[in-house]
Amino acid sequence: MSFSASSLKDPTLFIEKTYINSQWTSAKSGQTFKVTNKATEEVIGSVPESGLDEVNAAIQAAHEAFDSWKRLSGRQRGRILRKLSELLVENKEDLAGIITAENGKARADAEGEVLTYSLSAAFFEWYSEEAARIYGDVIPHSTPNARIRTIKEPIGVCGFITPWNFPLAMAARKASAALAAGCTMVLKSDGLTPFSANALAVLSERAGLPKGVFNVITALQNTPQLGLALCESDIVKKISFTGSTRVGKLLFKQSASTLKKLSLELGGNAAFIVFDDADLETAISSLLIAKFKVTGQTCVCANRIFIQEGIYEKFSQRFVEEVKKFRVGNSLADDSVTHGPLTNGVEKVESLIQDAVSKKARVLLGGNRLPSLGKNFHELTVLADVDDTMQVTQEEIFGPVAALLKFSTEDEVVKRANSSDVGLASYLMTSDLARSYRVSEKLETGMVAINTGVISDAPAPFGGVKHSGFGREGGRDGLDDYLTVKIIVTGGIGS
Repeated sequence: MSFSASSLKDPTLFIEKTYINSQWTSAKSGQTFKVTNKATEEVIGSVPESGLDEVNAAIQAAHEAFDSWKRLSGRQRGRILRKLSELLVENKEDLAGIITAENGKARADAEGEVLTYSLSAAFFEWYSEEAARIYGDVIPHSTPNARIRTIKEPIGVCGFITPWNFPLAMAARKASAALAAGCTMVLKSDGLTPFSANALAVLSERAGLPKGVFNVITALQNTPQLGLALCESDIVKKISFTGSTRVGKLLFKQSASTLKKLSLELGGNAAFIVFDDADLETAISSLLIAKFKVTGQTCVCANRIFIQEGIYEKFSQRFVEEVKKFRVGNSLADDSVTHGPLTNGVEKVESLIQDAVSKKARVLLGGNRLPSLGKNFHELTVLADVDDTMQVTQEEIFGPVAALLKFSTEDEVVKRANSSDVGLASYLMTSDLARSYRVSEKLETGMVAINTGVISDAPAPFGGVKHSGFGREGGRDGLDDYLTVKIIVTGGIGS
């Protein structure tokens, strides 16, 4: 298929172009890399293999735009963000097509990435309202004739490094808060899925973002070099990264020399705990979302599914019945498809299943690749009799494998859930109110969902603890991550 922005009512081709200082340009090296459809492996276009020239030009453009952008009132910035939210909604079908083409996710998931209350358009809408509400404080001074007040100021130029699993939403979640705060930005999109960020650049300009405020650079092989340049730049004051724990630790180390502020949303190994007093159908429907959304390729996916022993067999049977209703395939060719190919890592999924089976796990459903559909497709898989020694419980699966574990007591499952060195999200299914409070407070994760499989929302601060990183995205806490606090002390007031 050919790819262009004509569906966005604009003739600009997203081929061999990157967006710097409101100009679509090629890399000075002339190098490009190809982007493929993950379902068919067909080439859908190519973009520049940006190098140091491009990243430095983008940083400089953002630096030059910063002073005038931060001096706009919050209300003025908010109007632009509101317009951008509206444009995302207006172009939802075209944007969903772009996401499906480069990422592979099913059409419903792609449209959800554009529209839902927790993702792209919603973040710009929510932060458009918060931009005018960046308040300071008046603090009593210990001296009667002096006063202290605080104001909040934008931190400056920000560097964003986004993942492939939500190529539009992760850019939107970071950009919306930063722009509301008055920051300017350089976005490094993932090399597997660069076109969604380019589409966001088109719409940001149409919404009225001034020249140089929003910049996008693309690269595949040069990604480590560009990340290092952003981290070591004295102009860039903050890095926000969503991705693996390994890379997050590397960026943390590389930013040390410039004492840069960081937000790191890293790996997860979410526990999904179902007590025997849970409403069975609520637990099943919640797990279907928490496990198989985007074919299991989200950082908050249910990774270790703990089922209390009294309902283990009944729950497993009902869960398999529901999973069988899903349909794996190419969403661009078949509207009935609910789950697309894996964007990345099908070999890892296969290896984790083989390891579990070799240690006596039972395959209740699936377990195999689907070569008749293409090399990136894998069956939705349910494993029973999983134990804590299996790799499927030790690593982030990032694929369509539901690993069902059995537990006996509350204390036991909390201990097992907390045994991971990461702590992003966890899920708790129970009808006991006291238990919901007690267990949610004992779980060592940054987020807990009770009787629901949906954990993200624009007003909610999203983020983890332990090796899942630090900082928050979304809500007031997400806005504060792009602000610095200045105190102003005034003396000699009154007699």
